[in-house]
Amino acid sequence: MPTHPLTVLVVGATGSVGRLVVTEAIARGHTVRALVRDRAKGAQLLPADAELVVGDVTRPETLPEVVAGVDAIVLTLGSFGTGASSPETVDYAGVRNVLTALGSLDGARPRVALMTSIGATTRSSSYGLVALSYGGGIAAGVLVAWLGIRLRRLVRGLGETMLDNLTIILIPFSAYLLAEQVEASGVLAVVVCGLIMSQAGSSLGRAEARRQTMAFWSLAMYLLNGALFVLVGLEAQAAVRGLSGTALSEALLMVAALSCALVVVRFSFLFAAVYTIRALDRRPQQRERRMGHRARVVSALAGFRGAVSLALALSVPYTVDSKGPFPDRDTIVFVTAGVVVTTLVVQALVLPPVARWARLPRDTDADRELALARTAASEAALDALPMVAADLGTDPEVTERLRTEYEIHLNTLRAAATADAPDTGVLVRHHKQDTALRLALLEHKRSAVIGLRDARRVDDAVLQQVQAQLDVEEVRLAPAADRE
Repeated sequence: MPTHPLTVLVVGATGSVGRLVVTEAIARGHTVRALVRDRAKGAQLLPADAELVVGDVTRPETLPEVVAGVDAIVLTLGSFGTGASSPETVDYAGVRNVLTALGSLDGARPRVALMTSIGATTRSSSYGLVALSYGGGIAAGVLVAWLGIRLRRLVRGLGETMLDNLTIILIPFSAYLLAEQVEASGVLAVVVCGLIMSQAGSSLGRAEARRQTMAFWSLAMYLLNGALFVLVGLEAQAAVRGLSGTALSEALLMVAALSCALVVVRFSFLFAAVYTIRALDRRPQQRERRMGHRARVVSALAGFRGAVSLALALSVPYTVDSKGPFPDRDTIVFVTAGVVVTTLVVQALVLPPVARWARLPRDTDADRELALARTAASEAALDALPMVAADLGTDPEVTERLRTEYEIHLNTLRAAATADAPDTGVLVRHHKQDTALRLALLEHKRSAVIGLRDARRVDDAVLQQVQAQLDVEEVRLAPAADRE
């Protein structure tokens, strides 16, 4: 029992924290006045010794009588939701209203205000919002992908290459904006939408649109990555100027520590995951997929940091909601940039000798799958040739000539896949000679057309059209020549 019992006002008494405060205060012999909005709910949740007073912290006119005659105030507010139930309206404005009510009492002694869980139980940390963020993001991505597939089919029917590529660019932005409008995860929406479109996109566009798409995105990704590193260089320079001597030394130590930690974590994960899988999965198929320690060492050292890490660091705002500077933003940017540079320079220099030490076998899976795809495509074309030729009314001479070309191409693919078999060297050699000869003749074609343009016998538009056709043929031939 206390020597001087107090009259304690508990604001937010029916909450989880408030109920504990009421119970503890009564146990210590204090007189507890519990502020509630619903007397019936308060009587059900609180001990019978608590004095229930009806009021609302968001309604200042109800508070002067509530705070009159109390010796201490314990605020255990915890809001959830938005608008009238937001932390700004309930938690922070409620504290202001209570203090204003105290100041309105004439001759009132100083009161004690103990603030305990203000803003800690907002809706932003609830499971419902997490489910909305993830579920809404996935739903938004699926919806936009569904609409995008149908829109691209419509555009393909129009035959507009530029419009098709514009649609491809707008689809991920649409997924992000739709998710943000419903307060879901825009990033997750873009990822889901991209996964769906990547599977369906192969059958949606025309050949010209795909060529244009690949060229555009290859250049765009290169420029974006380069611009990001330029931007982080500028930000890192500004971050260095914002760090004092001691802070800069600590930041350099953090760069070294994090760089080492990343390598250690990758080593630990790769080796621990392997032994965990081996302990749980004893199937023969799993044994066939095993690789040696040397390969895992190479994988561990190949974990460079780049665009994603830089983007996350640069996304840190300059100021917080109170308009004050974001704490340690300069340190975050500097350390991230330092870790990226360390992994790109140190690990990149170490990786080549480590790869030679590992003596990794040549990966033939990509070549094998490429040969399989080309062979299957040629076989499907040969099988469909009679039916398609009949549908189109093609002359037998044309059909036979095309059949001969396809058979030669198919035999060459099979010969390249079985180079050790007898009588295959001639086919492969002829194919190489044919490819080299065609590439050499393309240069003469191109020179002849340019000469016509220089002599003012054809227009630049004609030159561009012919060059585009020659470029397509060169691109078709050159990769095969490079691989062989």
